[in-house]
Amino acid sequence: MTRDEWIAEFASKIGESPPSAEEVKAILDLAAVAAHASERTAAPVACWMAGKTGRSLSDLVDVGNEIEAP
Repeated sequence: MTRDEWIAEFASKIGESPPSAEEVKAILDLAAVAAHASERTAAPVACWMAGKTGRSLSDLVDVGNEIEAP
């Protein structure tokens, strides 16, 4: 099963539409920012938090890029 197939199935089961190709890219961009600036496990947590905000993905990627490692 491909990533997109899995996401489509998951979306269907939770009653949501799957993300567009542009949204997937932005989500992965946010995950990359979090994973490269800290421990990799920050990536899924950041994406989960982002999903709760209602803010645009591009805005959230910008916020992530503002965070500097100590």
